[in-house]
Amino acid sequence: MTHEHIIAQLTKPGDFRVAATDGKARQGYLMTAHGLVRTPVFMPVGTVGSVKSIDPRDLHEMEAQIILGNTYHLYLRPGDDVVARRGGLHAFNGWDGPILTDSGGFQVFSLSGLRKITDEGVEFRSHIDGSKHFFTPEKAISIQQNLGSDIMMCFDECAAYGATREYTEKALKLTTDWAKRCREFHEPGKNGQILFGITQGGFFQDLRERSIEELTALPFEGFSLGGLSVGEPKDKMLEILRASAPLLPADKPRYLMGVGTPLDILDGIEAGIDMFDCVLPSRNARNGTLFTSMGKVNIKRAEFKEDDSPLDPNCDCYTCRTFSKAYLRHLYTAKELLSYRLNTIHNLAYFLRLTKDARQAIREGRFASFKAGVEAVYGPNV
Repeated sequence: MTHEHIIAQLTKPGDFRVAATDGKARQGYLMTAHGLVRTPVFMPVGTVGSVKSIDPRDLHEMEAQIILGNTYHLYLRPGDDVVARRGGLHAFNGWDGPILTDSGGFQVFSLSGLRKITDEGVEFRSHIDGSKHFFTPEKAISIQQNLGSDIMMCFDECAAYGATREYTEKALKLTTDWAKRCREFHEPGKNGQILFGITQGGFFQDLRERSIEELTALPFEGFSLGGLSVGEPKDKMLEILRASAPLLPADKPRYLMGVGTPLDILDGIEAGIDMFDCVLPSRNARNGTLFTSMGKVNIKRAEFKEDDSPLDPNCDCYTCRTFSKAYLRHLYTAKELLSYRLNTIHNLAYFLRLTKDARQAIREGRFASFKAGVEAVYGPNV
């Protein structure tokens, strides 16, 4: 069956098909209310409704397929009710493609001393003004319904790296209980919004397997691995990833949350993951660290002061087509706002092209050699 025939079978939000495999790596298609997503896919992060320093036209030019928004941040500013009265997040921010919203669970987790967890939900204080708020699973879904995202995430409890087995088991139970409440609150297919479950289990593989078993018994349209990239050593992250990803349903999209160096993404794809997000490319861009086909470049280095060559001769993004390393270095050292924009355009274009090239490599049965080529530039993933 051709890819065109496979795509034609995707008639409603949540429909997903794997079209090609190469080992455990998968190339597939996910239908959403705002269009088709080709996987594996990298999703630029637009935490408060904006991918920092760039606009939707930039995202379209670099062929971004889907972006992220965050429930916690948009609830606090400007308020999900404000967004809803303006037609939802798509109308509010001008992005007409698919949007995934995180439930806010990770942000509440990161507040640590400013939160109190109960079976009912989480009481926390705003990082902005200290005001008190209470999130339940139902509240997290209600906010995402107001935002009108295409893919919503369940509210979960993320255990930190180093958490005891006892704490991790309690977090796992809360995650499962809250996932059931999220599913009950949002009926499948309502308003074209689909809902993904988040598996937890910390760094205990048997707990990871238990969480996957409990979550995949529920009728979600997709599943994610949460609780990774929370301060653990790289080898521990890869160990959990490689053991857990293949246990997620083969007929549903698999999402690795918040993990994202180029080699992390390729390791995830190799393990069977379909979807990725991370703030790393945009955050590093603002710090002057740029990802290229020849490795990382620190644009602030003096050696680029009179370098008239493009940042990456193998990249066709606006930044590389138009400007020299000398100019990019000047903008960064002069603290010009344009530096953020041009650097972010390039880094996101690199990550988006990485997953686009991975899709092509999977279709052609050469993913292993493609991954080896990137590893040869960036070194081992340690």
